[in-house]
Amino acid sequence: MSGTSTSTSTSTGVSTSTAPAEGPGAGERVRDTGTIRLGDRTRGEATDDTTRYAPEWLQLREGVDAAARSSELLDPLRIRLANLPGRAGGFVIHDLGCGTGSMGRWLAPRLDGPQHWVLHDRDPYLLHFAAVGSPRSAADGSRVTVETQRGDVGRLTADALAGASLVTASALLDVLNAGEIEALAAACAGAGCPALLTLSVAGRVELTPADPLDAEIADAFNEHQRRGGLLGPDAISAACDAFSGHGATVRVHPSAWRLGRDESALTAEWLRGWVGAAVEQRPELAARAETYLRERLAACEAGELTVVVHHSDLLALARPAGGV
Repeated sequence: MSGTSTSTSTSTGVSTSTAPAEGPGAGERVRDTGTIRLGDRTRGEATDDTTRYAPEWLQLREGVDAAARSSELLDPLRIRLANLPGRAGGFVIHDLGCGTGSMGRWLAPRLDGPQHWVLHDRDPYLLHFAAVGSPRSAADGSRVTVETQRGDVGRLTADALAGASLVTASALLDVLNAGEIEALAAACAGAGCPALLTLSVAGRVELTPADPLDAEIADAFNEHQRRGGLLGPDAISAACDAFSGHGATVRVHPSAWRLGRDESALTAEWLRGWVGAAVEQRPELAARAETYLRERLAACEAGELTVVVHHSDLLALARPAGGV
């Protein structure tokens, strides 16, 4: 990472520099500081001197995220919410690592009834975007309200979720460690609160046409995602075990990104970050990866590349508090 740029990162471990690329075509170099880089993650409170999530990246991916999330998990979620005691007063939904609020914009209009969303993020910059861009009405026209809470989701407790109807998150699990996922499952179980956790990376990518280097880049990237004890592509399995261990009924459904000609801008940024993280993990790939990336970006620009990035969505239905 260049010492002259300030990096920002997203909840999927993608970071982008605020420094511009240096000259024409600079964005095609593996070491370019002007590209989005996957896997540059930090913990703790965001300040002007630390990485923060990039709203530009979150906005770029929002449409593809919305198309990928599993609608099949909504019916069992609606049934659980409909059977909650006191539901006439509306639902309280905690959105963890909310970023710019895309989860609320996707889910709130798909649920009936009044909703109050509590948006959690450690970055006040993103909380502002999320609050301003939040939906104002539910599927049946009921009112949707929001509040923001700044803090680290790794410290969430059952007390913090008291009165919650639902916990949501998008692209969060894979940037947590095992202890944090266990704490999240315990908090939801303690509050008797279901959880809808979407878009966790599955560690599998398909590029068409294929290239001999695809698998090696993918393996290096997955290793990068696991650095520092984070779970990366192992997160969905760990979350299933953790929530099941606390008595929840767990359902998992695929939620792949499917990137084609119409998503070329997102594909190009994803490619730069994917390859960049792989090279950071395995520097010996650098020379081959530079050629690989250049050719992949050219195919993307020509509309000749399609990519499937596999994710999983998880619905955990905790036993209601008090055994109701």
